Amino acid sequence: MAQSVDNLPSVRNNAPATAAVEACLAAQGALGADLVLLAPVDQAIVDVNWSETCRAAPSCVIQPTSAQIVSAVLQIIWQFQVLFAIRSGGHSPNPGWASIGEPGILLDMSRLDTVSISADASVVSVGPGQQWGKVVEALSPHNVTVVGGRLPSLGVGGLLLGGGFSFFSGEYGLAADNLRSAEVVLGNGTIVEASAQVNPDLFWALKGGGPNFGIVTRFDLVTIPIQRVYAEVVVYAPAETHTFLRALAAWQLGAGASDLRATVLAVSSLGGTTLAFIYSQPVAARPDTFAAFADIPVLATALPPTNLAVLELMQVGAGQVNEAAQRHDYRAVSTQIDGDLYVGMFDFWAERAADVHSKTVANQSFVIQPITSNLAQKGLENGGNPLSLDPSGMSWWTTLIDWEHAADDDVVRSVSIATTEEWKKRSNIGLEYMNDCSRDQDPLASYGSESVAKVCDVSQKYDPDKVFQKLQQDGFLLKKLGVC
Repeated sequence: MAQSVDNLPSVRNNAPATAAVEACLAAQGALGADLVLLAPVDQAIVDVNWSETCRAAPSCVIQPTSAQIVSAVLQIIWQFQVLFAIRSGGHSPNPGWASIGEPGILLDMSRLDTVSISADASVVSVGPGQQWGKVVEALSPHNVTVVGGRLPSLGVGGLLLGGGFSFFSGEYGLAADNLRSAEVVLGNGTIVEASAQVNPDLFWALKGGGPNFGIVTRFDLVTIPIQRVYAEVVVYAPAETHTFLRALAAWQLGAGASDLRATVLAVSSLGGTTLAFIYSQPVAARPDTFAAFADIPVLATALPPTNLAVLELMQVGAGQVNEAAQRHDYRAVSTQIDGDLYVGMFDFWAERAADVHSKTVANQSFVIQPITSNLAQKGLENGGNPLSLDPSGMSWWTTLIDWEHAADDDVVRSVSIATTEEWKKRSNIGLEYMNDCSRDQDPLASYGSESVAKVCDVSQKYDPDKVFQKLQQDGFLLKKLGVC
């Protein structure tokens, strides 16, 4: 019979390895062997993590099925002073964010996968371990969807805590801005609700403040009335990259981006640019709002003009991401909207990416994501968030990097590191979007002093023992700021 958490054995040895083993045994005794998997951990569980940089075997894996079990786990972790990591979907390429080796405990949230839809389909309650594709699929019969991840396999929890950029963010804001309420387990095991009415400071902090305050065991999201969308995907030759980048800036600054239903998603590389036109209602042909791109010669059409269900659109997006068992990384920086700047930075990046590719065969991309003024405004209308976005509009640059060998880590990552440093010299916007940030970046510091002070206050109020700062393995943690 599983023993009570109140009667756990005391810690007999302060050595980390011993404490981790004892904590895992105590957890298994209290919660049962079905929820607590002792080492050696099944390799399939380790391999859930997308990037090989994040595949590590912990002392045990705990798979909670309720907030009450998460509460018990946190009490055990605190009593034994064991390092832990939390995994929602495991898509972060940052070592230690959603993975941990021995000695340590991995909280695998995959069994907290509820999708519960309100009677009028206006709100969907989702567990942190669910994947966005499953959420969208469940909502489809109700003719609604959510502002959520763009890839079906992405986990719900990590994306929301970092803000969450969506196909529909231009119209509805970040995914986190569409959060109605949340159930949160605090570091001392207390289970609380957070919303605009209850614990509103905690609610605000969860919308982009990362894993610093508690473990969210339920997200209540407002649905949006979108079911089918227009989509078209074209490919431009490398010779057209400069033309495309200038057209993108013109589109952002012109009337095109003011159409809130319109989104462009583009991935440029050494081999050219793949551009998706997305319009959040079904139409027969490419809307005039995309006219800025009309004169660019098309090398190939990857997806002819069509109307798709939202899940189908996500599956198209998944085709642009390398899901192979490789090493991966990405990186983030923000910039003002400027076609000449885009071109100059692409050339800076391409020279280095080509050199590294010749040495390592690593593939890297150059991605500019338009962030509209309405996106920022929606955040303000919904109570604000820690990012404190400038409503004048901007772009978020990111890169996706794929390579094979650990020996090449430093040389491969040097391209994106040098590129972000150069962006910072040329850009007048300092924000770093958390969900695109690499391991050595510090997005919380980029939110500004006022936001950082407020986030620190929330952390100290709801986690006074600093459980998530002292024992959480790694992540974009407040302790790294050195100010709270």
